[in-house]
Amino acid sequence: MHKAGFVNIVGNPNVGKSTLMNALVGERISIITSKAQTTRHRIMGIVNGDDFQIVYSDTPGVLKPHYKLQQSMLQFSQSALSDADIVLYVTDVMDSSEKNIDFIELVKKQANNYKIVLAINKIDLINESELIRLVEHWHSIIPQAEIIPISAIQQFNLDLLLKRIKELLPESPPFFEKDALTDKPERFFVTEIVREKILLNYEKEIPYSVEVVVEAFKEETKLIRINAVIYVERESQKGIIIGHQGKALKKIGIEARQELEAFFDKQVFIELFIKVEKDWRNRAHSLRNFGYTPPSLD
Repeated sequence: MHKAGFVNIVGNPNVGKSTLMNALVGERISIITSKAQTTRHRIMGIVNGDDFQIVYSDTPGVLKPHYKLQQSMLQFSQSALSDADIVLYVTDVMDSSEKNIDFIELVKKQANNYKIVLAINKIDLINESELIRLVEHWHSIIPQAEIIPISAIQQFNLDLLLKRIKELLPESPPFFEKDALTDKPERFFVTEIVREKILLNYEKEIPYSVEVVVEAFKEETKLIRINAVIYVERESQKGIIIGHQGKALKKIGIEARQELEAFFDKQVFIELFIKVEKDWRNRAHSLRNFGYTPPSLD
């Protein structure tokens, strides 16, 4: 008997969905920062065993959209409810069930289509009585959910979570090759790692106004050569990204190269360029070019 299924990870921003995904997969698939809206796409991480295949999906944090990019991000999260075998709803000890209650209602409304496991993350930050109160609270909010307290960063209770996920998987042949780790191409991880360094090094609106596109990816025997373009929305942002005498952009390039060399286990040469694509976050044509393709953006 072989089991396989889609375990789609949803929840509000900054509750630790990407940290949990990486811990469950055992590889660094999703980028992680302390900033909200770090994840923009739906990213799959695949775990294989002799008799099972778990296809995890990390999704953007659920939010009220203020521009078309965020509409696209919300659609990635909502689409994760349409093909899930298990919805892994992640909250944490500081999260509020009042935030994005419409999405919670959507999860409950479609509960006949999947199993719901609710993971309360970061429980290392509270005491036992507070945890009991939180479990009771979330049971009243989503009564269909099986609740498992965890700490993704401390790896606490992840073995229990994995055991329960395996038990809930339907019988099925694998959906992907048994040596597959993700559905994303190598270029995607280049863009994500460069964007992560920008998120970590710049403040205010800059990280959210940036998109990264790989224009050239050439793998040689001992070296990968990469050309990537960082798109911003305004000329003033271009100057901030470059920095005085180009030092800020150089720092991003060095940090990205170091991360990419660890990721690919090979020497990397990366060149970064800056271009302005005015108001790209609100333009359907630009969003499609950057891989955000829902037709309802028009």
